[in-house]
Amino acid sequence: MHLFCHENPETLTLETTVSAAMPGKVALTQTPFYPGGGGQLADRGVLRWSGGEAKVTGFDVSAGKLWHLLDTPAELSGDVEACVDADFRRTMRQLHTGSHILNALVFQSFDGALVTGVQMYEDGSARMDFDIQGADNDRLRALEGPINDVIAQDIAVQFAYVPMAEAQAERGLIRSRSVAPPPTPDGKIRVVEIVGLDRQACGGTHLASTGSSPPIRILKIDNKGRHNRRVRIALAPPP
Repeated sequence: MHLFCHENPETLTLETTVSAAMPGKVALTQTPFYPGGGGQLADRGVLRWSGGEAKVTGFDVSAGKLWHLLDTPAELSGDVEACVDADFRRTMRQLHTGSHILNALVFQSFDGALVTGVQMYEDGSARMDFDIQGADNDRLRALEGPINDVIAQDIAVQFAYVPMAEAQAERGLIRSRSVAPPPTPDGKIRVVEIVGLDRQACGGTHLASTGSSPPIRILKIDNKGRHNRRVRIALAPPP
């Protein structure tokens, strides 16, 4: 699926039109909202129309449509204004970009270790699970410094759509079936690149450059089995 928020990540308010509606949910011709996936929480925000306003409480994909679930049983029609919560989107973009940096450094430092799970949280923290055989937790914890070096370098973050066969042929481009985005209708997969550091398939929202993130802290490392290591991270609070 090609999402408006991927091509227009800075557009958080959009004048758009209802394409289908039922009581309490609506599909739009275009939407700035990210519906969630790959461990990233869905955007929050509101829809406004001439007769009122409703909070967007979630999303549902059915019958080939992306439905916005509302906190009211209203049945909308005509023109609406879709507004994404800017602070929440910023937190998710920062966390998702930070998770890519961590993923890149783990992949490079631990012989191509793969991701087995990701989850981001509204409080600015996240967890990433990695399949790392014989992992030294101190080595994992030591990645905090290199992560923040990448952030401080303010490296550009870019994306492109790559044919699925090409993506599957490139080692490490798809690191986990559980978090990789599904292919688009034309058989391509979205690849996010931290220029000069890493490329990986991903369907979330990210910063335009790493320097827009605060530092990342590694909070804890848990052993979740013989090979699985759970790394808990958080955005550092402002000084």
